[in-house]
Amino acid sequence: MTLYPIETGNFKLDGGAMFGVVPKSLWSRTNPADANNMCTWSMRCLLIEDGDRLILIDCGIGDKQSEKFFSHFYLHGDASLDGSLQKLGFSRNDITDVFLTHLHFDHCGGAVEWSNNREKLNPVFANATYWSNARHWKWATEPNAREKASFLSENILPLEESGQLQFIPVNDNDFLTSTPLGFDVFVVNGHTDAQMIPVINYKGKKLVFMADLLPSVGHIPLPYVMGYDTRPLITLDEKARFLQRAADEQFVLFLEHDASNECCTLQHTEKGVRLAETMSFQSAF
Repeated sequence: MTLYPIETGNFKLDGGAMFGVVPKSLWSRTNPADANNMCTWSMRCLLIEDGDRLILIDCGIGDKQSEKFFSHFYLHGDASLDGSLQKLGFSRNDITDVFLTHLHFDHCGGAVEWSNNREKLNPVFANATYWSNARHWKWATEPNAREKASFLSENILPLEESGQLQFIPVNDNDFLTSTPLGFDVFVVNGHTDAQMIPVINYKGKKLVFMADLLPSVGHIPLPYVMGYDTRPLITLDEKARFLQRAADEQFVLFLEHDASNECCTLQHTEKGVRLAETMSFQSAF
């Protein structure tokens, strides 16, 4: 098995929304904002080459929405999903599986694109199986008012219509659930219902793809919970349990949204679990 970070570009979100009740004077120490109070975030994905499978975890924001839509998010940076794959000698047609941690637009938008005549929406990865879970799929396709703007039907429904969608059975009661993809997942429900967090055994370590359970190193202290989370008190409990275990067992955390840091480890301190070290993916392994 070989793992590769995949950069798909950066975007901006309001710093206050990303840190909830935490004052700007605190969160801006790790995530400085621009004049419009916007902070830069990455949309970093992970590629797993394992035998004859090439598995992509999340796939960025894509490019199918309108100019008005993208104007809210200030897309920037030179990286793209196709460009990052090409640098590694792969193409989108080589992808056998796309694992979607959850179906918010910045995690799954790159899964679907317009046809050349813009008459039909098609899966980007023609040869891939797309993986979600039934509970989250129902949550995303019957969205609540709070999350409706993040669950875009054009990102989601074409996957089912294509026949390429499959569901992973998940269980809230177990820390880890095996998947057909060669790695385990655990489910968290604070950010959105039934978000899946991959745990990958790699070179003698456990790598955890953090998705939106821990967007950046700036979110490590327990109260630093996104305003986007639908159930922030559940996020607090989920974070507390996970961070304790991550520090105990020295997990390597792969950060999807941290624009400055690919990976980090944690440690126990008198103030609770805190950052131990940041590192590039390459140096972590």
